[in-house]
Amino acid sequence: MGEETGDTGFGLSIRLFSFLLLGIALVFVGVAVLVVAAVLGGSGSVGGVIFIGPIPIVFGAGPDSAWLILISLIVAALSIAVFVLSRRRRSG
Repeated sequence: MGEETGDTGFGLSIRLFSFLLLGIALVFVGVAVLVVAAVLGGSGSVGGVIFIGPIPIVFGAGPDSAWLILISLIVAALSIAVFVLSRRRRSG
């Protein structure tokens, strides 16, 4: 019984680690896009979500920040839904 739990936990931690690496890569890509936009003379916009517990704090700055805030809210809602569904699947 312990071996089954170890196998499942190992697969889950590899999946979580890959999501962590994907998130870090997306941050670097976003910073690179902003740097290129600033060098080419364009205006950059920024938007994001910070989760403190279950409460999302949404922020944005720049000419297109309204769209970025909307996208951030949608991604935040999807991430909460995925979290809730994964907890139900694991407990049930």
